[in-house]
Amino acid sequence: MKWYKFMEQISISDIQRNLHKLSELDIVEVIDKKRGKVKGYFIDSKYAQFVQDLVEHKKENNATVERLAGSLSQYANPSLLNEEKNAWKNSVHQKHQS
Repeated sequence: MKWYKFMEQISISDIQRNLHKLSELDIVEVIDKKRGKVKGYFIDSKYAQFVQDLVEHKKENNATVERLAGSLSQYANPSLLNEEKNAWKNSVHQKHQS
């Protein structure tokens, strides 16, 4: 027995005309048929907590990365930033001057 249905595509106008179709599906890719673009996704409310947990996890990961980046910047030497930006360029020039 399948616990989910495969994701289907549905147009915005189709949703407006047949809103009841959404109750039959778990995940729907909403498309703009006129422009041929994906506009977004409809996810059934029974997955709300799962989606919220994913969003929170992503926020926590971003906060950790920012915290680590901030702590590493204290070791950076501001006077060397310009030298580091041009290091590759200088290396190539030196290599081809010989």
